[in-house]
Amino acid sequence: MEFTAKSLCDAVNPSIDKKSCEILVSDRSILNASIIVRRARRWQATKNRGRRYCKSELDANRQVSIMNAIQIDGKAIAEAIRIHVARDLALLQAEFNVIPGLAVVLVGEDPASAVYVKTKAKQAQAVGFKSQQFLLPSNVDEAELLRLLEELNVNDTIDGILVQLPLPEHIDRWRVLETIDPAKDVDGFHPYNAGRLAMGRPALAPCTPLGVVHLIKTVVSDLNGLDVVVIGRSNIVGKPLGLLLGDVGCTVTSAQLQTRDLPDLCRKADIVVAAAGCAGLVRGNWLKQGAIVIDVGINRAMDSAGTAKLVGDVAFTEASKRASYITPVPGGVGPMTVAYLLANTVSAAVSRRRLSLVGSHPESQHAWPSASEKKARATQFAE
Repeated sequence: MEFTAKSLCDAVNPSIDKKSCEILVSDRSILNASIIVRRARRWQATKNRGRRYCKSELDANRQVSIMNAIQIDGKAIAEAIRIHVARDLALLQAEFNVIPGLAVVLVGEDPASAVYVKTKAKQAQAVGFKSQQFLLPSNVDEAELLRLLEELNVNDTIDGILVQLPLPEHIDRWRVLETIDPAKDVDGFHPYNAGRLAMGRPALAPCTPLGVVHLIKTVVSDLNGLDVVVIGRSNIVGKPLGLLLGDVGCTVTSAQLQTRDLPDLCRKADIVVAAAGCAGLVRGNWLKQGAIVIDVGINRAMDSAGTAKLVGDVAFTEASKRASYITPVPGGVGPMTVAYLLANTVSAAVSRRRLSLVGSHPESQHAWPSASEKKARATQFAE
């Protein structure tokens, strides 16, 4: 759905300032109509209190206000991505008679991992993938797991392979991840994909960082020159996210729990991404007024009533009083991770077959080497 300045004004308040509407409509947050409406209402309310407005679009999105930050609705944005993926799948089947296949491998009976696998498989089937689950006992021999992956590598009906982490201690995680064909590595964890990403080459990137960049782009259309602090340097989130944000023009500072003067560092940032796995790490006074806060953390904590709940790495209530936009936990980054797993699988299916799919999601596009290049790469790895 597209909005004009007039239709947006009418949806919120016929008396709302038209210039405000025009700036809001020009923002890429148009992906989520509810965000636009809430932003427009907040904008008008702030203006009525006599606040000054800056001329730039970014500053206009960061009004000093006593109101809480606007929550970025990851569920709604992820749903829009799934709709896009379903459309691409229909096109692949209609024009090329291709139905992409996704294989999800779970080793052991970890309850959280089982829930994640079930969610991924369910969403894959819902949009039209051929989804297969491979459930192996926790005492499975590493060699048996590697044999399964080799079989999936040569199975032409499988376009994406995902091994749910963590793995049991007796299995070498890196040996497992490196066994997956890079062209089917929809998690983006293979060293080949990580290397291409680091070199600025098209590659399958990890899903969570792709989702984070997408969320940020829904509230800021121009990221050039913005200061970003990413707390956490994991291979799954922090490191690849820093590369992706750098590629779109951000000045990125990678931090961790041991970083000296971490609160002061965050106060200078336009965007703070918390991915350290530490509940409530980022406090409200760590943020400058109007910062954008993306909370990647998922931690289990007990509330005052003794009930277990999920919390992020950000002290949400405190941060909401200073941030302009913030992601909730749950319902923020989590849904985007699964959505980009689906997008990566489509992209892998297209690239492996050397097809061209007009309108395929730009964040997950990549190109793969020819057969001769693959042979050369295999020889190099063998040496």
